[in-house]
Amino acid sequence: MLQPWWNRSVRPKVAIVLFNLGGPDRPEAIRPFLLNLFSDKAILRVPFFVRPILARIITRARLKPATENYALLGGKSPLLDLTRQQAVALEATLPELEAKCFIAMRYWHPFSLEAARAVAAWQPDEVVLLPLYPQYSTTTTGSSLTAWREAAATVGLVARTTTLCCYPTDAGYAAATAARVRAAYETARAEQGPAARLRVLFSAHGLPETIVRAGDPYQWQIEQTVAGVLAAWDEPDLDWAICYQSRATPQKWIQPSTEMEIERAAHDKTSVIVVPIAFVSEHSETLVELDVEYRDLAKKLGVPAYVRVPTQNADPDFIAALGNLVRHARAHGPGLCSHLSGRFCAAAHRDCPFALASDGDRK
Repeated sequence: MLQPWWNRSVRPKVAIVLFNLGGPDRPEAIRPFLLNLFSDKAILRVPFFVRPILARIITRARLKPATENYALLGGKSPLLDLTRQQAVALEATLPELEAKCFIAMRYWHPFSLEAARAVAAWQPDEVVLLPLYPQYSTTTTGSSLTAWREAAATVGLVARTTTLCCYPTDAGYAAATAARVRAAYETARAEQGPAARLRVLFSAHGLPETIVRAGDPYQWQIEQTVAGVLAAWDEPDLDWAICYQSRATPQKWIQPSTEMEIERAAHDKTSVIVVPIAFVSEHSETLVELDVEYRDLAKKLGVPAYVRVPTQNADPDFIAALGNLVRHARAHGPGLCSHLSGRFCAAAHRDCPFALASDGDRK
């Protein structure tokens, strides 16, 4: 029988649940992965009786290009393996805890139900829910939290739980990201010479405009992240822009698109350094969309040079930032917290989790 967490003289037993999107682990999984994605009511916001039909139509349309993209990656997504590496590194950076990371993917195995069963079997003193989405959106972290709550209830998991909803301007995360951008920028500058024109494009996964207008804080949080990275970098007279990639539905999505910014760079005869600002692991949107499709577009349009900054993956500085975020969440918890403890989002963002949570979900 475990002692109550407040009486334990040994290291606290803490389960850290890492939320991520997930990806197909073999070619046969691509179709069900896409169907799971587009069947999510947080993604496809249409009447429930229309959603299954529309999800099948979109899946059918996207299956061939998705299959071709994953073929470039060996027939599967690398996301799970990279998330496992992050999990191992994060456990090691928390020596004061008996920490164990559990992975809860949203659209392919291991699903939240699998993770919740594993957490319940481990019998932790505490649970920290840690999204690998630095910026909150109802379509990512929000959807993962809904799936987790349902899974935890299904398996009867009862434990002191703290949810870190977002960390878009966390100092450690911003510094780790800025270091990677700075290294790529300095290399490009050295290779192209002091007179070459360089533009940094912070490319984030896009969202339909309707979701943002409804109060989703994602786009605003992306802007705050970029401001934090630029402040940590402190490069004078920098040419930069924010853009959005990975449009997946027929609606109008937030702009400018990454394609539009590459076209502008070609017009301006400036090289681009592309930073995947909303992703912390390599996957198809970085390894294919950014590294192949947009690189080819840049070459075709005559962009002088195209450089892509790698994602954080298990970068020690990034993992250290995640470790400090876990410490912060535990100190704040249980309940809901941001990297600043309380609500981070501006009042206009009605879909901020603090706005949606009941009083009982807050500390």
